[in-house]
Amino acid sequence: MQNPHPSPEELGLVRVRLDIAYDGGPFSGWAVQPGLVTVQGALEEALALILRRRVRLTVAGRTDAGVHARGQVAHLDLKQDEWDSLNRGHDVEPSLALQRRINGALGRVLGNLTGAVQVLSVAAAAPGFDARFSALWRRYSYRIADGSTARDPLQRAQTLWFNHDLDMDLMNAGAVELIGLGDFKAFAKPRVGSTTIRTLQHFDFTRQDDGVININIQADAFCHNMVRALTGAALRVGRGVEGPHWMRERQLAGVRDAKSVLAGAHPLVFEEVNYPDSAEFGERATLTRARRTHAGHPGTPF
Repeated sequence: MQNPHPSPEELGLVRVRLDIAYDGGPFSGWAVQPGLVTVQGALEEALALILRRRVRLTVAGRTDAGVHARGQVAHLDLKQDEWDSLNRGHDVEPSLALQRRINGALGRVLGNLTGAVQVLSVAAAAPGFDARFSALWRRYSYRIADGSTARDPLQRAQTLWFNHDLDMDLMNAGAVELIGLGDFKAFAKPRVGSTTIRTLQHFDFTRQDDGVININIQADAFCHNMVRALTGAALRVGRGVEGPHWMRERQLAGVRDAKSVLAGAHPLVFEEVNYPDSAEFGERATLTRARRTHAGHPGTPF
């Protein structure tokens, strides 16, 4: 039987990993959308200037409009001769040459938004690597300045200014009940052909030295709007509007109603994505695909 997912090596291609950071404020999210400025769109346009052809990036975790990233990962496939010629005859590794050239081309593509997207590193990936399917987990952070916390105007673009004091003990008590494998459809905007079953690994709230509350949330993958929905629910608990068991009760009931409010996008940061040892890239990708297909959701999982 023909392999439905042939490796780049089998196709004579070089799989290239990009580590990316961006200020999501000016963008309509990661994914390409006609007529809108997106992170993927900017990167693919920059790559087209370099390669003289269109390419498609596969990303570890698609982010919504206004969401930032410090540790995003994507991959693309190049022909061997394209990879070998990236240094244009100079004594520099193709990976470093491509990083420099992408960041330079992004300046031409983004214009006044130059610097809002940066490729932090480029590398030829080990066999079996897939930015999306090889990932073990993704982690986000979220900043909240509640009612008694001083407002730093220099951080306003990355911090939710919340007018009520929040009880972190209540929020942590509610969050811990959601840890583990579960159906998060109560905290997601479902996509056709996608599952809402996820393994939530970490979800906690800590107050920093400046008084700002930081949310740390990690899962094997996230549903559309999941982090913002969970944050919006936690804010109701922290205010005392709902009890600490309320989020778990909604999860079990699969409830989405007028109380299902998304927290703002601008404080949300995609911090990092974690992968297994390189020898396990292919096995992890195969396992992830098989789980999605077996669950009857062969479409886009996240």
